Amino acid sequence: MSAEPASGPTEDQVEILEYNFNKVNKHPDPTTLCLIAAEAGLSEEETQKWFKQRLAQWRRSEGLPSECRSVTD
Repeated sequence: MSAEPASGPTEDQVEILEYNFNKVNKHPDPTTLCLIAAEAGLSEEETQKWFKQRLAQWRRSEGLPSECRSVTD
C-alpha cells in the first residue's frame, strides 16, 4: 500500500475545487457541481462531499455555525 490515503482529491484536484469554492460559488447548483466534478476528474458525490466539508470549515473560520443553511434560517 502507498502512504497516500486511498480517498480524497489530489493536490491538483483540490486546487480546482478551491478555485471554484473561492471564485465561483460556495453553493454550486447540480449543473455547476457536475461541471466542477468533470473538470477535477472526481465523481459528483466526491465533489459534493468536498464542498460540504469545505463550507463547514469556511463557516467555522468566519465564526458561523457550521451547519446553518443560509442567513435567513
